Parts: sequence; structure tokens; C-alpha cells
Amino acid sequence: MNFNFLEPVSDVVLAHNELLSQQALGPKIRVHSKQNGIPDLEGVRVAILGVCENRNDINYIGDDLNFDEVRKCFYSLFPGNWFTEIADLGDIVQGNSIQDTYFALRTSVESLLQQKIIPIILGGGQDLTFSIYRAYDNVQPMVNMVNVDSNFDLGDANQPIKNNSFFSKIILEQPFNLFNYSAVGYQTYFNSQEEIDLMDRLFFEAYRLGEVSNDIHLVEPVMRDAHIVSIDLKSIKGSEVGAKQHYSPNGLDGKEICAIARYAGISNKVSSFGIFEYKPNSDDALTPMLMGQMMWYFVEGVNCRVSDDQFNDENSYLKYNVMIENEELIFFKSTKTGRWWIEIPFLPNVNNKLKKHTLLPCTYDDYVQASNGKIPERWYKAYKKNSF
Repeated sequence: MNFNFLEPVSDVVLAHNELLSQQALGPKIRVHSKQNGIPDLEGVRVAILGVCENRNDINYIGDDLNFDEVRKCFYSLFPGNWFTEIADLGDIVQGNSIQDTYFALRTSVESLLQQKIIPIILGGGQDLTFSIYRAYDNVQPMVNMVNVDSNFDLGDANQPIKNNSFFSKIILEQPFNLFNYSAVGYQTYFNSQEEIDLMDRLFFEAYRLGEVSNDIHLVEPVMRDAHIVSIDLKSIKGSEVGAKQHYSPNGLDGKEICAIARYAGISNKVSSFGIFEYKPNSDDALTPMLMGQMMWYFVEGVNCRVSDDQFNDENSYLKYNVMIENEELIFFKSTKTGRWWIEIPFLPNVNNKLKKHTLLPCTYDDYVQASNGKIPERWYKAYKKNSF
């Protein structure tokens, strides 16, 4: 890994760390410091990486960006019964151009992925998600992305990339490595009808804020199938964050966003996790603490990962066949965790993205719906996407 991009964690944070209880997270984290350099990454499972880039924010007015307060809050928390080794690699500072920053982020994330280390990326503009996606080009042939956001961030692919319009670049730029995109917590009035219709035509998944708030468990199978998770702090209601972060009176609350972070951590597939649109403010203690708790819940989830998605051993699962009209739906239930999957059939005569039968995470409710003659929407969208 090329560490020339990385600035060490600030002395302010390190001084704060010295005052913490030895039982807190901070003293247990391998930190990139000026004195000791890059820490040994042998055995590290999760690495924190700040990216001080916000110049493609549509509201950018020259604001400085650092993550000192977020680090202080995260370091001060106490770990659970964890065995997960954490490193803090410091920050990627703004390059001479935004493209320089994008390159540094892409290179850093790709290196971490190759070492089987999960990066937690703290960022300014959510357009940084595009660089994270491109980091998978030589690592993962097809990826699934989840965007926890009030907006779809589609935008116009013919216009320069911005923090509210990065996703069209992901769809249209080669190589085409995206299989599925899921938007979690979107608010209809922030998205044009054309964008909503496009999401539907592309058979991508979109979960409205009301759906997620009514049943947070809907998010678990979505996260279980994701490789990249990108969270926009604008998805959180204004009362839960500091004044500079205020975006909408409606949004996810603190418990919900932490539950979502934990679902992302528990997923065996999620290999990068980003929190974006942070705007530092000396009067804001709420936002850094909430971000620290989101990171805590993500690491907690990583520590609790269970390998239950290998179906070679017949004793490890139960199989259920459901007939709907002329279609046979095949469900699998893990005997270890009780989690459910549904099979997407391989279509040999179609030039599709899947080269074999694939299992799609689902819920028990999907099985119940199928038993009552209703095809689960997730299965339908995945099947249609596979038919392109």
C-alpha cells in the first residue's frame, strides 16, 4: 500500500487519547502517528480512513475539514466483547486537484480490500463513493451498493460529478461492475418523479423513510447482499445532529441509523463502509458522537459475523419449495442463524450478469408472502435485472 497519501492522526487526538481509560477503545487502536508512523496491519480487520475532500459539494465555500472530534468520540467509547483489531490510518488530505484525491482514495481502498481489511471511510462529499466503487475494479467482478440517503443522487451523467449527482457516473462509466443499487431511507419530496421512475425501470431497490422507520428489519437482507455501504448524514433528522448538519426535520433517528450500521457490519459481504457529508463545527458535539456510535455499531457487527451462507452441508440449512403459478421459488433457511435466502435461477440463454444460480438474502415474511401466492419484490427485481 502506498502510504504517501496519508497524514497521521493529529497530536490533538493523540493527547486526548492519553487521558482515556485503558479500557476504552482509543488505547486499543493501532494509530498512525508522527512518532511511530504507519502501524503494523497484521491481523487488522477494520481500518479507519479519513478523506478531507469536500470541494465537489454543491454548497462548498472553502470550509476546512477534519475528523478530530469524530475520532475523539469513537476513541472514548468502550468496546464490547470484541476480538476485532482496529487500525486508524489517518487522513487523505486534499490533493492538488479533486482527481488527485479520488486517485488516492481509490488506491488506498483497493489495497485494503486486497488485504481483507474493511475500511471505514469518513468523508466530506458523498461523491467519494464513486472512487470507492472504482476501487473494486480489480477486486470484485460485480458489486452491490447500498446508499442510505434522503436522495438517490442520480444527477446528469453529462455534467461534472458532484456530491448530489455521483450515481449516474457509476451506472454509465465503464467498466460496468454494478449489479444492484439499493436506496434506503429516501424521502419522496427530495427526488423527482423522473428519478423515481428510472430507479424502477432499472429494477433497483428503493425503500422510503416511512417503510424503514416502520420496520427497521427490512434493511437487514439489503445489507446482507451489499459490498459497499455509503451513508449520507443528510438521511438523519435535523434534531439528531448539530446545527450545521441540519437538512430536514424528517429522517432516520439515532437508534435507526445505528441499527443500520450494525446490519452493515453483520453482513458477510460488506467490505467497505462510508459515512459522508460531515461538516465540522466547534459548537457541535452531537454529530461527532453519533458518527462515533455508528462506527462502534459497525465494528460490533463485524465482530458478530457468522458464516451461514455456505450451503454445501445439507445439515446447515432447510430448503423450502413454493409454487406460484408456473414459477417454483426455492427458499433456504440457515439452521445456524435462522436467516433466509431465495434462489435466483440462472438463465443460460440470456447474456446476463450472473453466471450461476445465486442466492438472494430475504426475510421470513418473503417466504410467507410466497406461500400466499405473492412473488417477493426483491426476487422479481433481481430476476428481471438478470434477464437484461
